[in-house]
Amino acid sequence: MTTDEIMKALEKYGDPQTKKTYLRHGAKEPFFGVKVGDLKKILQKTQKNHQLSLELYNTGNSDAMYLAGLMADEKKITRQQLENWVDGAYWYFLSEYAVPWVAAETEFGFDLGNKWINSDRENIAAAGWSTLSYYASVNSDEKLDIEAYSKLLDRVEDRIDSAQNRVRHTMNGFVIATGTYIGKLTSKALKVAKNIGKVKVNMGDTACKVPHAVEYLQKALEKGRVGKKRKSARC
Repeated sequence: MTTDEIMKALEKYGDPQTKKTYLRHGAKEPFFGVKVGDLKKILQKTQKNHQLSLELYNTGNSDAMYLAGLMADEKKITRQQLENWVDGAYWYFLSEYAVPWVAAETEFGFDLGNKWINSDRENIAAAGWSTLSYYASVNSDEKLDIEAYSKLLDRVEDRIDSAQNRVRHTMNGFVIATGTYIGKLTSKALKVAKNIGKVKVNMGDTACKVPHAVEYLQKALEKGRVGKKRKSARC
């Protein structure tokens, strides 16, 4: 499929109710409001396609940009291309999912995540914490810098109260991810989760709720999910 053919398909799949929902969550025109399930129908036809993913992201259409994240080839995308992507990831579907998914699957995902969390821009800092979370989920502990993740937990505990809104959300997610995917840090993550308590995030005019890190980690322990890695960051 070409970019033009995909854009026509996206328009066809556009759903008014989905668009209304996405607008409440932060999406902006231009976009059609395509359900993720329908995006995956297109993905089945294209599979991973580096050049096509770049073209789709550059359209500025949120549906196309999200699809680009699903379609991107983590072995071909460059640091600079991901820097461009995170710069344009203006709402959380893009900044906390589409872009971090791809970044986390690259060899330089940890470096990018560490860089982005220091940004003054809320969307980029949030993308950084999400990237670090997903990076831990798909890489073996042998490949991870456990000490660095331990220090990042300390950073969350020290700074989460003063962090920007969506950054607080992704910091909280980082505690959950670290405790779930890095067994050596589960106890520390639980301790940090208890110390930071229920994290308050303004979720806007939505029904979304902020996960309670303590409860999530306890469930992970009870169900034996701690330390079990994911095959892919993308879903």
